[in-house]
Amino acid sequence: MSEDCICQFVIFGATGDLASRKLLPSLYHLQCAGLLPEELQIHAVGRRPWDDSGWLEFLREQLESFAGDFHPEHFEKFAARFHYVRGELHEADLYQNLAKQLTKDGAQQPERSIFYLAIRPQDFFTVLQNLSAAGFHRDGDYRIVIEKPFGNDLESAIQLNEQIHRHFREEQIYRIDHYLGKEIVQNLLVFRFANLPIEAVWNRNFIDHVQITVAEDLGVENRAGYYDQAGALRDMVQNHLMQILTLVAMEPPPSLEADTLRDEKVKVLRSIRPIPKTAIHAHAIRAQYGPGIIDHQHVPGYADEPGVAPNSITETFVAAKFYIDNWRWRGVPFYLRTGKRMPTKSSSVAIRFRHTPQQLFRETPIDRIEPNWILLSLEPESLKIELHVKEPGLEMRIRPTQLNASYRRDGEKELDAYEALLLDVLEGDKALFIRFDEVEWAWRAVDPFIKRWSREMDYIITYPAGTWGPEEATRIMDKEDQFWRNQL
Repeated sequence: MSEDCICQFVIFGATGDLASRKLLPSLYHLQCAGLLPEELQIHAVGRRPWDDSGWLEFLREQLESFAGDFHPEHFEKFAARFHYVRGELHEADLYQNLAKQLTKDGAQQPERSIFYLAIRPQDFFTVLQNLSAAGFHRDGDYRIVIEKPFGNDLESAIQLNEQIHRHFREEQIYRIDHYLGKEIVQNLLVFRFANLPIEAVWNRNFIDHVQITVAEDLGVENRAGYYDQAGALRDMVQNHLMQILTLVAMEPPPSLEADTLRDEKVKVLRSIRPIPKTAIHAHAIRAQYGPGIIDHQHVPGYADEPGVAPNSITETFVAAKFYIDNWRWRGVPFYLRTGKRMPTKSSSVAIRFRHTPQQLFRETPIDRIEPNWILLSLEPESLKIELHVKEPGLEMRIRPTQLNASYRRDGEKELDAYEALLLDVLEGDKALFIRFDEVEWAWRAVDPFIKRWSREMDYIITYPAGTWGPEEATRIMDKEDQFWRNQL
């Protein structure tokens, strides 16, 4: 750990689903790996009427359920770091109690701390305002970690940012998108910029189009209250998919320092071609899953899920097309797609090259040579290049083959995205966190869809659960020979 490491870690919403499934297991795995500083103290904030022993019983239950490799000997050391702080987010006493716990004897102000807001977005400002009143403010060495969504549209995102900056500096804010913590996403930078043959063809002269897909086989589960207000566009496209798009399309940064990396990502977002009001339906389609079959089991449609509003037209599927108007990408469509209740859980980037310019094999049994692909799977991890080779035999026939460039060897453990990002927060490294101008320009890209769809409240097309979405999703594609790459 660096000398800048902050050794007080406060989790607001410590008894919530995000903390149970992601934060606590990730911190525990870092403990098992010996990557947490010895002096780190973790303060769990919740409303439940517990003392430390009640919290530790809950902590053990959650780790046994979600950590995957629970070891009692590691748990004892991990549990010794924790203190439970009971209180309501709107009550000033909670923050005064925190200030006392985080203040060293004789100190004038609380010790340097991380505050992780694993809470509802509508409670962000309440917590930040109370933290500032209790002595945690822009003049101190504090780090604020905020989970998405960062607003509900462009206007609300700007308002939220202004509220945050009343009490904290931009340098203190860590906006987290766990997709950026995935090793395979970071490997995309290495794949592009450390391999001359790849970077040389990574442009509009060679690439026909780019597809980015994030598919989920689950429905809304226990998130209906949030999801029915947000939908797939806000929940996935504006953040996860847009962040992947920037990494695929960005120019080589001069270094991997946080701001130089994020400057290049913002340039991509600012170069996205504005979509006219009259062209919304040519650039995007939304849909909602209906009843269907997944893993040989019948599942209900979205409208029948518990907690979903009657007659809801919230989209659970979005396919959208964007153009990046710069020297590298002018004219190349970027197709983004996400959906729930699809056949399998997967995340991928599929890059199709242009057709070869010479029909060298036109007088042979080869009728047509299909374009080459680069196939990057984020989940499960793989990186492949699809080429053509001659089939064995006397005739001139070809078949596709894949060169596997995946980097993980047998026995090498995958680092969870949250583990990587939590380490970066502790170290003060913001390279994989989102700056506000990234948030703003991503909202500008999708805001035309939000405004148009907010006026179309009568009808939404549906697709059967267990499929890859509605057939209409192909209508946004520019050419007849373009198709969604479902299998890699």
